[in-house]
Amino acid sequence: MDTRLLDFIVCPRDRSALRGSANQLICDQGHAYGIVDGVPVLLVEETEVPFTHNLARHALQSTRTDSPDLVPAPQDGEVDAFVSQWIAATNGSLYQHLVGKLQEYPIPNLRLPPGNGRLFLEVGCNWGRWCIAAARAGYRPIGIDPSLGGIRAARHVARQLGVDALFVVGDGRYLPLRDNTIDQAFSYSVLQHLSKENVRITLREIRRVVRPGGDSLIQMANKLGPRSIYNQLRHLVVGTQGFEVRYWLPGELLSAFRQELGPTKVEVDGFFSLNPQISDLRFLPRKYQAVVHASEALRKASRFLPPLRYAADSLYLRTKKTAH
Repeated sequence: MDTRLLDFIVCPRDRSALRGSANQLICDQGHAYGIVDGVPVLLVEETEVPFTHNLARHALQSTRTDSPDLVPAPQDGEVDAFVSQWIAATNGSLYQHLVGKLQEYPIPNLRLPPGNGRLFLEVGCNWGRWCIAAARAGYRPIGIDPSLGGIRAARHVARQLGVDALFVVGDGRYLPLRDNTIDQAFSYSVLQHLSKENVRITLREIRRVVRPGGDSLIQMANKLGPRSIYNQLRHLVVGTQGFEVRYWLPGELLSAFRQELGPTKVEVDGFFSLNPQISDLRFLPRKYQAVVHASEALRKASRFLPPLRYAADSLYLRTKKTAH
């Protein structure tokens, strides 16, 4: 385990300090957490709180076996196998053609000012694409995700790309981080999958770990977007369960974020889909490139025509934490 993590992590149950050995961390109250392949697994047991994703269950199981089932680290020049298999799940359906065939990591551009060494937290980082983008923008990233496979892949990819970042298996509702530590919190295509109650719990945790004057930028799905409306109509037939997207009205988002995080503004992220980035055009077929170009044009237009935000499928909520 990277011992620098001990400067930031705490017990997710009682927030007391952690100490440990090569394969275990223990808090002052006696709660124990396993370390797998150098990754601390700081999850609260499912018997105490239901998991939001079944990959958390696999992560905990991996701490209880001498030989956990782990995807091998990639060789030099190889793309991590986990990333290649999960690329459509993390980046969206427009990337489906790349599953098992990925030749290069799609690293997005972060819509934030230069980091200048500020501490960056990504909630739900999976294989770490936004943490890598943050590091390249001058931040010091910490990525948290309930997937051990995702976190191991994030460490592999960061090492391959020469990026310095820290990663932990954890739950956004029980962030294993000290109070008032983070300068910039970020989450993309994650909270939109949680129940509204769990979103509020996670927002309160983000507020706890962000220092006064710090910032948050969180992506959510807009209930009024055209693609969102299509998906909601489809769900009337098949239903919504598990880790599928939950849709919010813009006013609902503003109300929840202002109550739980602080002063918040809504910005447009994109149209017609929830994940594709303009920086990823070379990864997409022409028909999808046209969708992304149209989305980017409308996003830029929304700066001058604010009502366009009501028709966007993907929104950003930008918040600054006040002292009280």
